Amino acid sequence: MKTSQFNLKQFINITLLTSVWIHASEIFRYFVFVIERTKAFFPNKEGIAEMNFAIFSIWGIWDTILTGILVFIGWLYANTYGNNYRSTIISATIVWIAVFVIFWVATANMGLADWNTLQITLPLSWLELVVGAFIASWLLTKTAIVKP
Repeated sequence: MKTSQFNLKQFINITLLTSVWIHASEIFRYFVFVIERTKAFFPNKEGIAEMNFAIFSIWGIWDTILTGILVFIGWLYANTYGNNYRSTIISATIVWIAVFVIFWVATANMGLADWNTLQITLPLSWLELVVGAFIASWLLTKTAIVKP
């Protein structure tokens, strides 16, 4: 598949636009599903799963980096295999495994999370990345970074 010249400014804009969905999804999953389970897993520990401006800022940076990786892998995959549904789902799944599966399995393995939490967080995080990948794919096509 032939693509247009890679444009860093457009890439950054696509990353920032896609990150709106990623941020919203991360916040929803955390406050609705993760926070109470984490507090219940550490019942005698004060300050667990608390949110303040500093933590929220770091979380925003984390989400933006995650989105940048998602957009870049999506762009690479679309360049190689075409910008289609299959490529979008596969690229999202690759990023999901490399980020969320490794993170949550390692966290649970070290005793820092309940294994039951993974049954909720992993499917929701996969859905988050698939939707984010479709947003990015659409924006990549619209900005001519990737041709359909």
